[in-house]
Formats: sequence, structure tokens, C-alpha cells
Amino acid sequence: MPPDHDRPPRLVALGHAVGSAWALLVGVALLMLGSGLQGSLLGVRASIEGFGTTTTGVIMSSYYLGYLLGSTRAVHLVASVGHIRVFAALASVASSSILLHAIVVEPIGWVVLRVASGFCFAGLFVVAESWLNDLATNETRGSLLSLYMVVVSGGLGAGQLLLNVAPPESFELFVTISVLVSLALVPAALSVRAKPRMLQPVPVTMREIFREAPLGIVGVILTGSATGALFGMGVVYAQLVGLGLAKTSVFMLVAILGGAVLQVPIGALSDHTDRRRVILATAALASLVCVAATSNPSGAVLLVAIGLLGGFSFPLYALLNAHVNDWIDHTQIVGAGGRLVLAMGFGAIVGPFAASLAMTSIGPEGFFWFLAAVHALIALFAAWRLTRRPPRPMPERAHFAQIPARGGSVLVSTLNPEAWDDDDEPVFRTAEVPIVVTADE
Repeated sequence: MPPDHDRPPRLVALGHAVGSAWALLVGVALLMLGSGLQGSLLGVRASIEGFGTTTTGVIMSSYYLGYLLGSTRAVHLVASVGHIRVFAALASVASSSILLHAIVVEPIGWVVLRVASGFCFAGLFVVAESWLNDLATNETRGSLLSLYMVVVSGGLGAGQLLLNVAPPESFELFVTISVLVSLALVPAALSVRAKPRMLQPVPVTMREIFREAPLGIVGVILTGSATGALFGMGVVYAQLVGLGLAKTSVFMLVAILGGAVLQVPIGALSDHTDRRRVILATAALASLVCVAATSNPSGAVLLVAIGLLGGFSFPLYALLNAHVNDWIDHTQIVGAGGRLVLAMGFGAIVGPFAASLAMTSIGPEGFFWFLAAVHALIALFAAWRLTRRPPRPMPERAHFAQIPARGGSVLVSTLNPEAWDDDDEPVFRTAEVPIVVTADE
């Protein structure tokens, strides 16, 4: 291997990032494998158990309620008992709750367990992202964020394929998820040597963000609704239109791959033009794809449709995040990012349930009609905002950063390179978090 001075700077930074954070990234990959498999498995199993589309929508929505609660409480839990203990406790509860789904097979029990799972996964991501941020430097932060996106998307996608390793009626897939989540603790527990800083951004209110960038708040809530519906009810739609288990897993995988492939080129385009126009065009294209898919296409046509939908829909969260960063004060980037995660969560709570109502009312195609309507609202609001003020001048704008639409916590914005100065110090305002020093850290 050539020495660092003979290699391109980006490859050097990437190598350093992998070397410093590989254990945590392996842990996150295992978490995302378990999360991706869990969501799809429960959708399939709910159909097999005859829970009904609306009931399944409530079950899927409850995960995001737990995620919202976990995002707001995890920082305080870490401050009270430390990173490793919180990670271990939440991983244990998440692993146990997954197994209980196979024992308590009834809707109310699943709602409670989904809330618990959402809470735990949100807390696990808070811990993981704070560690990743502490391992990052100005040289590696951008590469780490890109790697994190690859791990999140890859884990979610691969989790869909695990649906095929055992019958969904059996206990084996629940055990598989439990094992994956439990194993996610091992790399972190054995490899993290130092207790990371716990940076708690000073909160920025929703009203402040709305005043500076209304499209950001409205768009993120609607995007959360669409993302929650796609992940929560996509499997149910696939089952209702007669896709077998293998085709259902590929259906969800293609949606995730579409988002992973198109996020970077769409984001790069938004850095060179009025970002609102890119948001408008992307949301409008997603809506048109959904309208086309309401004709119940099959085979390759359906896969192309869901791939394009994922490709246009999943980048919207990062686009809207960048749009907010264009207009707010530089010191508010991370605080605003945390608020946008919460806004995303509010939308995601509503999305699966609302999509289930549409599917109950008009049939399986209600899934795509709901998604078409949500993306059309984003496009219409973006078009209206274009008439309200001129674009932000290029020198004053932020750069697009890849932010996961699912799998990120209120701390994911601390990985944004623009939140740090040349001396590797945060430019965002932080609150004091008294961290308890424990013997295991």
C-alpha cells in the first residue's frame, strides 16, 4: 500500500475514518439489519395473522411514537448513567421486545412492544452518533458521514433480504433479529476506549426554524409521513397485491437502493441552483411515479416504480435539512437538525396510519394514492415559497450533507462538517451536560 502522501487526500481521510470507527460502524450495521428485518417481518406477519390493514397501520405508527420519545430522552439517560450502560441496557430491552412479538401475537401487545422498540433504537442511535462524532476530525468527518449513510442504507436493504431465510410464521426470524441487535453491542463494548464528549446542542425552537425556512418544517413533517408510510405499509401493500415473500423483500430493497443511488446526484444538483426548485422537482416526480403506480403494475414495472419512488422520496429529508441550513444562523445548524428529526418523527407517526386508512377505503392502490398526495403537497408548498422571496445568494448557502431519512437521531447533525471550525471545535451552541463517570467507562 502506498504511503499516505502518495494517495489522494479523500482516500487518506476515508482510510482514517474507517480505521477509527470500524467497530461502531459494524455495530450500526447490525442494528440496521435487525431494524430493516423487524419492520418488514411484522408487516408480513400482521397480514398472516389477519390483523387488518388499519390495525397494522396503528402498529407500524407506534414504532415512531417510541422513536420520538427515545430521541428526546436518550441524552438525559446517557448523562445519568453513561454511554456503555445505556447502550447495553437499550440493546437488551430491544432484543427482548423483539422476541416477545413472537410470544404475544395480538395487536395491543404489538403496539406496546413497537413503542418500546422505537424508544430503544432511538437511544442506541444517539449513543452511536455521539461516539462517531467524537472519533471524527475535520479531516474525516465528511467521510464518516458518507460511510454512515452507506451503512444505514446497506443495513436496511440487506435486512429486507433476510425475510427469506425462514418462514415468517415461525419463531426463527424473531430470534435472528434478537441476535443481530444483541451482537451490535459487542463491537462497541470491546472497542471504544474513551468516554466521548456528550454535546447537547442548545435547542432551536420550531417557531424560529419556521420563521426562517417554512418549507423546511412543513416539508420535513410531510416527508416523515411519506417515509413512515413507505417503510411501515410497503410490505403490507406488497402482500395485498399478491407478491410472494421473496418478491416482497426485493420490493422493499429496491426502494432503499433507489434512495441510496439518487441522493448524491440530487444533492449535488441542489448545491448549484435554488434548492427549493430541486425540492419541488423531486417531490413532483415522486408524486407522478406514485400516480403511475396506482394502476397496479406488476413485475419489473412495479420494481421500477418503487425504485424511482425511493430515489425521489428518500433524498427529500436531506434536501430540506440543507434548505434550513441555508437560511438559519450557522451556530444553529445542529440544534435545528435535532428539531427536524423530531418533526420527521411527528410525521412518521401519522404516515402509516393514514396510509392504512387510504388502503382500507379504496384498496391496495390507496398506498400509492396517499404517497402521491403527500409528495404533491410538498411540491405545491415549495412552489408557493418560490414566489415569496428570492433564493439565498450562493456564497451564503450551506452545502448539501447526506443525512439518513431513517436511522438518524437528534445528534446526526453533529457529523455535518459545516458544524465545526478549522480548529475542530463546534461552531454550534451547546448546553452543559454533566456526564456521570462510571467504572466501566
